[in-house]
Amino acid sequence: MTVSPNSVPNAFADLLQRIDRVIDAALPAADTDPARLHQAMRYACRGGKRLRALLTYAAGAVLGAEPAQLDAPACALELIHAYSLVHDDLPAMDDDDLRRGQPTVHKAYDEATAILVGDALLTLAFRVLTQPNPATSAAAQLRMIALLAEAAGSLGMVGGQAVDIESEQQKIPLARLESLHARKTGALICCGLEMASAAANATPEQAQALSEFGRLLGLAYQIQDDVLDESSSTAVLGKTQGKDRAQEKSTYPSLLGFDAAKTLAAQTFAQARAALALFGERAQPLLQLADTIEHRDH
Repeated sequence: MTVSPNSVPNAFADLLQRIDRVIDAALPAADTDPARLHQAMRYACRGGKRLRALLTYAAGAVLGAEPAQLDAPACALELIHAYSLVHDDLPAMDDDDLRRGQPTVHKAYDEATAILVGDALLTLAFRVLTQPNPATSAAAQLRMIALLAEAAGSLGMVGGQAVDIESEQQKIPLARLESLHARKTGALICCGLEMASAAANATPEQAQALSEFGRLLGLAYQIQDDVLDESSSTAVLGKTQGKDRAQEKSTYPSLLGFDAAKTLAAQTFAQARAALALFGERAQPLLQLADTIEHRDH
């Protein structure tokens, strides 16, 4: 599997390689029967920014946890994120041909395989979280399973996707758009921080600060994503540029205007950083990642 350390600070290069190894170990070997399915699963997990995993590790570092305590939740998040992209790209959903600079899974393989890949990755994510880990208590594991189930389900990511589909060719209120993306994009980002809190046995105040940071960072990420969809190119984005406009979706630029959306993104990133004030200098790993996300071009 391949990762690109150029998109994150050098301090996180080792963690990128670490999560790459953890995902590789979690996935069945490519020649395991049924080989075509397992090859497609590996294809779906190739590349990507790994930001959800990095945020999980960074939150753990802020709380004094060891990376071994965060391997399972970081891996589970990336598996679920990969599954969500595979299904999101299907013709019945957003119908896209390009993801992470390569043909989408249903184009590289076929639609039936893509559906099964998503099903298998979702299931594997929970298997990963249930594996015994001497660095993590059973109570923490159960808490992480519950957090991920809620973030990935109808009250979280899947529910956000459903609202996104229902809202096509409609101009929805700004509050509805924020709620949509809090589920579709923000839920998994916030979940990584909450799972780190569970693994590290954070205090209620620490857990609340990290959850608020995650909520705001997820919102800022999505506003910025909408801006990039308007201003970047397909080559840079690694996915089809201008797809939201073509599908007549409500976005922050379409509701607020391009410049106002850029301003709101910057303000929301600033609010996310402020949510970490409780941690003082210990917040640096998360602050570095927030800076990386804010200045990304894809």
